[in-house]
Amino acid sequence: MNTAEINNLTKTFGKLTALDNLSLNIEKGKITGLIGADGAGKTTLLRTIIGLLLPDEGEILTLGFNPVTQKEELTPLIGYMPQKFGLYEDLTVIENLTLYADLKNVQHDFDRMLEFTTLAPFQDRLAGALSGGMKQKLGLACTLLGSPEFLLLDEPSVGVDPISRRDLMRMVREMINPNTTVLWSTAYLDEAHSFDTAVVIDKGKVIYNGKPHDLAETPQEFENKVIDLMGGYKQEPSKIAENYEYKTPLSAERKTKNSEFDTNNPLICPVEADNLEKKYGSFYAVKNNSFCIKKGEIFGLLGPNGAGKSTSFKMMCGLAKPTKGTARIMGIDITKDPEKARSNLGYMAQKFSLYGSLKVRENLEFFAAAYGITSKNRASKVQEIIEVFGLKNYAEQKSEELPLGLKQRLSMACALIHNPPVLFLDEPTSGVDVITRRDFWNHITSLAKKGVTILVTTHFMDEAEYCDRISLFYHGETIALGTPEELKRKALGLIKPSLARGEEELPTMEETFITLIKESEKE
Repeated sequence: MNTAEINNLTKTFGKLTALDNLSLNIEKGKITGLIGADGAGKTTLLRTIIGLLLPDEGEILTLGFNPVTQKEELTPLIGYMPQKFGLYEDLTVIENLTLYADLKNVQHDFDRMLEFTTLAPFQDRLAGALSGGMKQKLGLACTLLGSPEFLLLDEPSVGVDPISRRDLMRMVREMINPNTTVLWSTAYLDEAHSFDTAVVIDKGKVIYNGKPHDLAETPQEFENKVIDLMGGYKQEPSKIAENYEYKTPLSAERKTKNSEFDTNNPLICPVEADNLEKKYGSFYAVKNNSFCIKKGEIFGLLGPNGAGKSTSFKMMCGLAKPTKGTARIMGIDITKDPEKARSNLGYMAQKFSLYGSLKVRENLEFFAAAYGITSKNRASKVQEIIEVFGLKNYAEQKSEELPLGLKQRLSMACALIHNPPVLFLDEPTSGVDVITRRDFWNHITSLAKKGVTILVTTHFMDEAEYCDRISLFYHGETIALGTPEELKRKALGLIKPSLARGEEELPTMEETFITLIKESEKE
């Protein structure tokens, strides 16, 4: 029996075809994963299934109802969690739950739900003060109120760490009725094996529908198979890196000549954190954070939501003032001369932070001026970067109208327009398709070979493998530091102590992440 039956569904927005003659059945009582990148059609499909969008062509039956003509009968049976869930950030956790229970007209004892979501100690905290993972748990708890027959979750795990992602899946499996159907959309291919059925869509079409293990045994193999279904991927030399002119700032050259044996030599450690600390009242968001990132090194900052990564990142960029300690970019103290330090830095924010109402070319011109490129050289530099980043066909298009993959490419172009020796990337590939992700990492690793020093955060554990070294962050402190293999061996020693030095297969990076975090909790 099927909860939803979709036949020849087409939905367009102007010239864009979001759903292209798509047919799909959603099996009752199963958790179906709807897997695809931003712009693949996932959100459009979810909204059409429950009647929030009207199809151009095709037929849909949801729980036996036509969502277009019988929306009133269908809505009480549905639990829908959109990507940006409508939590009231100025209400507490318990006030949000009470409000949604009242809106759904259901009586509910919240004790079990608060305990299960681990939100019981935080029930009087404002929703706006919760970490990303905690917000998603609260949003999911509100959606589960009233025991819906059909639960539709639009990327509930986007931007949250592997532990929170597992917690969300466990929460769904253990708190729903056995007959409840779940449709869970995600951009994370490594989540596929946690679903009963995996449906992969690309450009509005289903390219795979079946059990995840029937396509591949492991998440990495699953990703490779999906790439093959999308037409394959051939790695080309990075034009971005080929055209990148690495320039050592004069201040760094002078310091090097005058202090050959200085341990603070900016050409040895272009990025340094020196006992960085950020305190809010008695709470430490970051505590005693110190590290040195070498020239041409890719340094990964990993950790659960709320661990202090973003606070560290902001202090390193000079966007937040440390309570104690400092950071140096190319030997320049970020607290004493933030403007000069930032001139050596290219920064790509986690969320698209460019000017959406400006055209692609206008954004590049703005950032070229902001980074000090003279008016004489600005036009030629902007044109060069447009060519190198493949933005020629979009140069006169408003940035807000670009698909996510191109937005991310434009963000990187703006960060690199002044050829900085240091690059900070905050979750640069979140939400983009697997081919675009591989392209981005091709550029990143190629830039590192040119000598660019890179600090990157990510929630994709396979991306951590590209890093030369990783700092695992938890409760504001570094709990492990080393190469990916060193961290895996440390985790193996905790999982199977007697085999740590043997030929035992090393754990995955996700298993390593979870093992080291749980060990830190014990301590």
